[in-house]
Amino acid sequence: MTGDESAAGVEPTLRSYGISVESLDGGEPLELTYMTAFPGREVHRREIGRALNALLDRADAGAWDPVRVEATVVRSPGDPLGTWTAEGDWFEALIDDDLTETAFSTRVLHTVSHVDAEDDTNDDGPEGGPNDDGPEDGPNDDGPDDDREVSDA
Repeated sequence: MTGDESAAGVEPTLRSYGISVESLDGGEPLELTYMTAFPGREVHRREIGRALNALLDRADAGAWDPVRVEATVVRSPGDPLGTWTAEGDWFEALIDDDLTETAFSTRVLHTVSHVDAEDDTNDDGPEGGPNDDGPEDGPNDDGPDDDREVSDA
């Protein structure tokens, strides 16, 4: 299956999972830009989980060959909120049961960056302070709510 064939159904699948796709380049890497339904200061973890589950389900069905995903989350067109990435081999390892859902999610969450945090020039404290929302902050209720949960631990 070529990259174009593999990526052809990605956008409708993402939309069926509630991801508001703004743009999608199905090459390598797969470049996804989506508008968040939660336009706060941080990328919403549940939305990341829904996007990942959409891609995982396509890969499980043999309808998508996992590649690196570079996602940009926007509040509105031209107003970026943050980014996240997921490596193709992470998807493959999860599908092959060589990686747990928790480890997969942790890897993705470690890639999340927020535009506000990068541009924040006020003195909120040391790195890892109030703008740090990494998984080391502990569990929260922002995980996906479908059958195959992508943990945010």
